[in-house]
Amino acid sequence: MHYPKLSIRQVERVFRGPNGEQTQALLPVDYQVNENDFITILGPSGCGKSTLLRIVAGLDTPTKGEVWLDGERVEGPGADRGMVFQSYTLFPWLTVEQNIRFGLQERGISKAEQKARSDYFIHKVGLRGFEQHFPRQLSGGMQQRTAIARALANDPKVLLMDEPFGALDNQTRVMMQELLLSIWEASRKTVLFVTHDIDEAIFMANKVAIFSARPGRIKTEVPVDFPHPRDYRLKTSPEFMALKARVTEEIRAETMLAH
Repeated sequence: MHYPKLSIRQVERVFRGPNGEQTQALLPVDYQVNENDFITILGPSGCGKSTLLRIVAGLDTPTKGEVWLDGERVEGPGADRGMVFQSYTLFPWLTVEQNIRFGLQERGISKAEQKARSDYFIHKVGLRGFEQHFPRQLSGGMQQRTAIARALANDPKVLLMDEPFGALDNQTRVMMQELLLSIWEASRKTVLFVTHDIDEAIFMANKVAIFSARPGRIKTEVPVDFPHPRDYRLKTSPEFMALKARVTEEIRAETMLAH
């Protein structure tokens, strides 16, 4: 039987405050992600994008609904989902290589295989020569490259990214977008990528899922049909600008509703 890669079924999230007050972060969300999709999730600030991603990662539990991955229900965190956060989440006492090998070590993968995978992804993300550096010796962009390499080395079924380039300066951000896209073009890993940057959402994705204002739900999906490989010049094309205008209007309408 053919399943979608990832199936989000009627997922709701209500947060309860200390005095019993309730805040609905997510209205029922139904969404399916296919194998090899690169989906960007875009929406107004505070609309529940990161909450949904955390539920898919198994780091938060839906109030109602279920998440299924390859036909199996998600019950908690697992190695089948790799997560990259906005803040740099490397272990400060481990080197670049040790950080990348950490998950493999925990899963009991042989030292030779750990070494082969970490070497491969260190090369892929352009960190050759920095294997024995500690996070404090790296720039923000290099720390995020290490985090991406760590996630990919585990060979997850789905890569989940929560504004991974949000803290980077613009120049580094553009370089990281191109780097991640080139890795995706080679591996076709299924990716769910949260961002509030419209250019980034369109540039990276084959589909943009647009969230409503809080309480959030996926309001619409916009296909992005630009060919690969892509580079930064795409962002100045008339076709890109037209799609950006359409997406901007969708987001603007939701932001107006939020105020």
